[in-house]
Amino acid sequence: MSRQNKPIRSDIAYSMPDKLVVRGFDLPKELIGVLNVGDFAWLQLTGSKPTTEQSRMFNAILVTLAEHGITPSALVARMTYLGAPEALQAAVAAGLCGLGSTFVGSTEGVARMLYEALPPGQPAGEDLRAKARAIVEGYRARREHLPGFGHPVHKPVDPRTTRLFHVAEECRFAGDYVRLIQRVAEEAEKSFGRPLTLNATGAIGAICCELGFKWQIVRGLGVMARAVGLVGHILEESVQPMAGEIWLRAEEEASAHLRNPGC
Repeated sequence: MSRQNKPIRSDIAYSMPDKLVVRGFDLPKELIGVLNVGDFAWLQLTGSKPTTEQSRMFNAILVTLAEHGITPSALVARMTYLGAPEALQAAVAAGLCGLGSTFVGSTEGVARMLYEALPPGQPAGEDLRAKARAIVEGYRARREHLPGFGHPVHKPVDPRTTRLFHVAEECRFAGDYVRLIQRVAEEAEKSFGRPLTLNATGAIGAICCELGFKWQIVRGLGVMARAVGLVGHILEESVQPMAGEIWLRAEEEASAHLRNPGC
């Protein structure tokens, strides 16, 4: 019995000899030289151009995620470039592979956590503080890390978080999800008996809920943004290298006790 083929369909873009259309817009005539990269990313994800407020908020998120110094993803990219300088794209891809539940990609965990507590389109209903308390208690009972909290450098306040919430207020995106993550921060501090940094990924996860993005795509914003930062690191590595020094020093220091067992 032959299998009936399913329709193959995409609504994103198509091209012809004299035309290229993206999300219903003529790329050369209506988008090139008109939209910045952030606004184009919004168009790609949503199918419509952003409002002024959406543009400012979305671009603020991308700028926040683009760069954070010599992070593990930047190190991986630089080390990969050391081994394969002919494949810049491989170095960027290597760095992006590390965007997960600990670095950058924790935005996804935050968005999922908040959506589970407050499903999209559902009024806040009961007190947000009660929802926040239930979130914290649930994670503690399961012995799971609370996504969006903690940072090795920014303590007790992540300055990026403060700024993102300020922009969210100005752009009118500081709704129930932003308030909920802030209540989670307060309840977590009570539960753990110490301040827990509400980091930038926590803020971004909440704001992405305000913007209506599905939690499954939220990590992708970090992938988009960090790719920009990694290209910058590879450019610097090409003229001001550090990967070789890191490799040699790590090799030397990691095996020093074997070469000098008495030390």
